[in-house]
Amino acid sequence: MGHNRVIYITGGQRSGKSAFAEKFVREISSAPVYLATAGIRDEEMMDRVTKHRLRRGDTWQTIESQLHFDTDLSGRTVLLDCLTMFASNHFFHEHENVEKSSHSILKEIDKLFSYDNATIVVVSNEIGLGGISANKMQRKFADLQGQINQYVALRADEAYMIISGIPLKMK
Repeated sequence: MGHNRVIYITGGQRSGKSAFAEKFVREISSAPVYLATAGIRDEEMMDRVTKHRLRRGDTWQTIESQLHFDTDLSGRTVLLDCLTMFASNHFFHEHENVEKSSHSILKEIDKLFSYDNATIVVVSNEIGLGGISANKMQRKFADLQGQINQYVALRADEAYMIISGIPLKMK
């Protein structure tokens, strides 16, 4: 079994994480895989998804992955965009139970990271920079997202923080 490579990219909302991640992936692969975690629930989300698709072009294989990573991605270069949406999907699927959500997310991340000779680029939001919310549900989700981000960052071979479109290499 070969080793896989994990690259973690985090930052605030609208910081340029996805554009940086897509450029990073295009530089190392001519046929990357895009793991799409967002469900399209309204017109604004459809507009965002359409803009992302147009920016990526047609060389990407897109796999919808709202709750599970079931496709064998061994030997592939993969962009997971984004871990925050994936965590949110699990959080609501598990009725806002942080422990159950964390367990199911980490199980899927471990599966994703186990693919042989794969390069996995993970985009996530650093939501803890915005202060503590007065809303209990948002605080619970911030706890969950913080746990998941730390888990991925520790496993990553490289880690970047994007601030105002500028990447800072952390690891």
